Amino acid sequence: MSHDAPPEPDPRFTLANERTFLAWIRTSLALIAGGVALAELGPHLEPRPLRVLLSVAPVLTGAVLSLLAHRHWRGVDAALRTESPVPRPRFAIVLTVLVVVAGLVLSVSLLFL
Repeated sequence: MSHDAPPEPDPRFTLANERTFLAWIRTSLALIAGGVALAELGPHLEPRPLRVLLSVAPVLTGAVLSLLAHRHWRGVDAALRTESPVPRPRFAIVLTVLVVVAGLVLSVSLLFL
């Protein structure tokens, strides 16, 4: 073992970081599944561009979120290994706003169908 190698972090922290990553991935998959469900189950939504937007937006959001989740997981892992401060998930507020807006738009559309 080299003296230059960074110390291994406590496995509990590594596993907690992994669980957090998997929670973000579950959220990504839920967004993608919601977009697919809207595309398949929402043929009554008119005009068509609205239906396409409401279907594609959560799919793209889920895809981007999965990339951001991986980036954050890597950053936390690096911080744990170098005993640096853990980075905050800067994308969390953007995701929160997108989910709130999507929920409001869907709620309004369901009320008026």
